[in-house]
Amino acid sequence: MDDWYLIGVTLGLGIAAGVLFAGILAGLSFGWITSTLGALAVGVVAGLLVHDWTGAGGGVVGALIGTFSTAVVVRGALRSGATIGGTAVILIGAAVAVALIALIPAAGYVLAVVLPVLAVRRARSEPERYAGLRTLAK
Repeated sequence: MDDWYLIGVTLGLGIAAGVLFAGILAGLSFGWITSTLGALAVGVVAGLLVHDWTGAGGGVVGALIGTFSTAVVVRGALRSGATIGGTAVILIGAAVAVALIALIPAAGYVLAVVLPVLAVRRARSEPERYAGLRTLAK
């Protein structure tokens, strides 16, 4: 029972690192690359500290899930008119909440399933762009 709990914790901590780095860096140029690399580094270190190499694998998977899922949300928020700083502040709080939730047994696994599902739902709910009045402005 101990192994599955610790791998779930490292998975959740990797997700939290992905949310944190994507929230801070996603709006900048080369932000996706740097946020992915930063989250991977934190995921590996957290995994090694918590549960050796198997934990590092959980941290890497969690970092990738957190970064790419949050990237979809950040992209949609910035298209809708949100500011980079405001989005970063909200996602820093979300990363702290995810890290605390990851300490609950089996919650890391639930987060690994729920976060991508929410990101896909967010991506599908984006309105389509129509030419509309922009064609008249020319």
